[in-house]
Amino acid sequence: MNKNNEEIITNLKSSGFDSMFIYDPYNIKYISGFYPTSFAYLVIGDEPVLYVNSIDKPEAEKQSQIKTEDIRKLSEIKDMLSGSIAVESTLDFNFLKYLTGDISSLKSSDAIVKQRMIKTNSEIENIRKSIDIASKSIKEIDFTSTEKYAAATLEFNMSINGSNYPAFDTIVASGENSASAHATPTLKRVETPIVVDFGARYDHYCCDITRTFIDSERQQEIFDIVAEAQKAAIDTVDVGVKCSDVDMAARNVIDEYGYGEYFIHSTGHSFGLDIHEEPNISYNNDNILKENMIITVEPGIYIPGEFGVRIEDDVLVSKNSEVLTSKLEKQLDFTL
Repeated sequence: MNKNNEEIITNLKSSGFDSMFIYDPYNIKYISGFYPTSFAYLVIGDEPVLYVNSIDKPEAEKQSQIKTEDIRKLSEIKDMLSGSIAVESTLDFNFLKYLTGDISSLKSSDAIVKQRMIKTNSEIENIRKSIDIASKSIKEIDFTSTEKYAAATLEFNMSINGSNYPAFDTIVASGENSASAHATPTLKRVETPIVVDFGARYDHYCCDITRTFIDSERQQEIFDIVAEAQKAAIDTVDVGVKCSDVDMAARNVIDEYGYGEYFIHSTGHSFGLDIHEEPNISYNNDNILKENMIITVEPGIYIPGEFGVRIEDDVLVSKNSEVLTSKLEKQLDFTL
């Protein structure tokens, strides 16, 4: 059993749990090393056991770091669990009836969530590889057609460069559409500025990057403010710093230039197997950054009816915090 699993079991027992039922495929991947492609679940008792169906069994036996068995009927799950039972907070309510005859004995546990906040060396290496894939792929993007076409070509590029699948739905938002922080690509022909928010996956580990392509003095003015705000936030990232301090470092710069009302989201978030993990880098989160967390720093300015600019990089928290995406220029050239 690896160190992560030992710590999860220790944390569960110290919280008064005797067993835990795990269904989330990313949690299964985290604990076992195997990402299921079909129905599977994992039970933690005295030791973890991964239950998979026959479709996944051959690969699971090769990749899983824990014991693997054939999946059992849902009606038999309660026989594998004992005592005080922990579940994931995201577990589908329909599963609860299969876990115990007494729903009151079920409680959610954040033991895995807390463990996943701190990345291991192998997780950090997987994230570096996902960044390499994404960074190479954006330089091959085709902006000669619509936003949808540009997003599709970027996702295709990431796939052929080694990504499992996109870390999330790729955003290509141009012109006035860029003023929407979470715009959906449209059939509108691409125009400037162009906000591209994208991420690849390597061994299911994400990256999350945003670059904004600009071509006017007005766009450059806003870009420079966002870049200054991002630098202030990145310079604040350190072990022991509050998440809120990182957010406020970016927010204060944008406020000073008079665009505070147009910075409409938090400064960043953690990620790993999921694209959004704890902690969130927001002004009301006073949780402390710890060594080997990986967070995004992504301030933006979004002016309705005009345009928006966002710059996003991925940062490894350490005593000398490292911008993992530093090899990808913040201001990229493009051709329409």
